[in-house]
Amino acid sequence: MGNSSNLRLDLTVAAVVAERDRFLLVEEHAGGRIVLNQPAGHVEPGESLREAVIRETLEETAWHFEPEAIIGIYLWSPGHGEPSFLRVAYTGRCSHHERNRALDHGIIRNVWLTRDQLQQQAARLRSPMVLRAVDDFISGQRHQCDLVSELAMPELARRAAIL
Repeated sequence: MGNSSNLRLDLTVAAVVAERDRFLLVEEHAGGRIVLNQPAGHVEPGESLREAVIRETLEETAWHFEPEAIIGIYLWSPGHGEPSFLRVAYTGRCSHHERNRALDHGIIRNVWLTRDQLQQQAARLRSPMVLRAVDDFISGQRHQCDLVSELAMPELARRAAIL
């Protein structure tokens, strides 16, 4: 069994947005490459998963996103001493696009791609979680947004003695 004290886990969220047969993706700079990813990012301290996916989608695409379901929860370990990623992928609808809004640092542009177009560019995916979430979406996998219980910090402090 490995040394768990060396485990580094980054908590992230992603939005899988489909319009007809196309998916909303971002083209972004990461690791010295230009990659494709869902609108996604880290959960900030004090932020709920739902708040994080709404914020990240707006910052990276200028679309207002309303989460409707969780597609899946994915754990990816790239190896080589890099942190592992725990990603909660939501699906939902975009309601309004702020065309003049500046996109987050590192984001080049939004693109709408079909699943086949995404597969053809598999070498450009930021992680294997991107295509897996699309495939799970297409297969109809959906979970209620309250699948993950988020406990407020005061509640955690009260329960600390029993944890």
